[in-house]
Amino acid sequence: MKVAVYCRVSTDQDDQIHSFESQQRYFRDYIDRQAGWELYAVYADEGVTGTSTKKRAGFNRMICDARQKRFDLILTKEISRFARNTLDSIYYIRELKRIGIGVLFMNDNLHTLQEDSELLLTIKATMAQEESRATSSRVKWGQMRRMEQGVVFGHSLLGYDVKDGRMTVNPAGAEVVRLIFHKYVRERKGTTVIARELREAGVPTPSGGKAWRNTVVLKILKNEKYCGDLKQKKTITPDFLTHRKQYNHGEEPFVFLQNHHEPIVDRALWEAAQREIARRDADGKCGAGHGNRYPLSGKIKCGVCQKSFVSRERRRRDGSRYKTWRCRTAVSGAGCAVGFQLRDAVGMDMIRQSVSMLRIDAESVLRDVVRVVRESRDDQQAQEEKRRKAREELEKKKIRVLDAFLAGQISEDDLRLMRETYEAQLAALQAREPALEDVQTEESRLRAAIDAIVNDQMGSDGLYGALLEQMVVYPDRRVEVRLKDLSARWVFSLARAAR
Repeated sequence: MKVAVYCRVSTDQDDQIHSFESQQRYFRDYIDRQAGWELYAVYADEGVTGTSTKKRAGFNRMICDARQKRFDLILTKEISRFARNTLDSIYYIRELKRIGIGVLFMNDNLHTLQEDSELLLTIKATMAQEESRATSSRVKWGQMRRMEQGVVFGHSLLGYDVKDGRMTVNPAGAEVVRLIFHKYVRERKGTTVIARELREAGVPTPSGGKAWRNTVVLKILKNEKYCGDLKQKKTITPDFLTHRKQYNHGEEPFVFLQNHHEPIVDRALWEAAQREIARRDADGKCGAGHGNRYPLSGKIKCGVCQKSFVSRERRRRDGSRYKTWRCRTAVSGAGCAVGFQLRDAVGMDMIRQSVSMLRIDAESVLRDVVRVVRESRDDQQAQEEKRRKAREELEKKKIRVLDAFLAGQISEDDLRLMRETYEAQLAALQAREPALEDVQTEESRLRAAIDAIVNDQMGSDGLYGALLEQMVVYPDRRVEVRLKDLSARWVFSLARAAR
């Protein structure tokens, strides 16, 4: 009988590597003592996680060889060495069993080709998975305490060097940070303009390149570290099985320490930047962002040089302000045939007039939207049916594990752990159940919203801006308006200013 061996250690520490070598030696000696057994290969993974099989090259190579029936049996130390993910364990054990290959877990005295092995395997695999979860919780708890003590988790950033959990100011990077805040707050420049000026000046980006983007500038402006504060746990790993990171949107508490380190900009300047960011967001309506913070940003093109128009604020004699748009080439002083300005209010009125000329079939729109709502509801009902079946299966598992305890196959501690696990899974299913909204109520709400749009009651400049594809301005003061997904074009003629 050809026998394969699978070994794994969780870390790359020296003592673990020695353990890894001793595992292989032990299995070779064990196979030599068995009559009729022949070692086929040793499959090994060093210094990788056991909670997922995706990054375990040795494990995946072993499964691939098993599918080609290159050996008859797999020897491994224990279930936790094979996989700490219960689903992975059951999936691969079942697949191997179907093709006639068993797995012998030495420390657990469990052979997967024996009768009733799957129940015991499920229990022990779940316990191994629970051990990984507990380890992950302990690590997170330790990191949280260190964060509260001021230890910095993360990499160096523009203006700061991070080493051994401490932040120190990098003078060269700090100057760039101060320049960005000055341009944004004092000179009132936008993030796109600042990014372009940094590129033109050859200033290196935080990553060392020269490809500055407005999003990078905005991220620097929003970073609380530059005024001396420290906010950690901005990203989290919610699932210890997948190890996938995601932004923390309040799922876990942040760790915030004020006046943690030496600031690069004073607090007053940083707070002024935050107020300016909020003001520009409000001007942009609809959350368009700083690369497109006004409804018309980036959508007005020059009919001659094809450059985008840029916004400028003007002051009336009474002191009030208004926004205008002008060709970027003309603003730069290079000269352009389209040298006149387009008022923002006039541009928005052109879009409103264009939309008002559209013939919108409200009933047709409503039917399409309601169809989508109904399909969504059907999907919710299908998900509810899956949850119902999952609840039933968990209830059956609770009965089976009790039977296993009464039969003396598992201990009382195992029984209690498994029942607690199943109860937690049932509670999680209950928490995910959405309230299904009445279709008639939803249709009435949608009808009111569509009627408002059709009857020109939208009101939001941001929404009109979202409908605009492009606005082209020509030297003869013609303005061509194109709406998204429509072939029709609307042409307006601007009156000349009185002399």
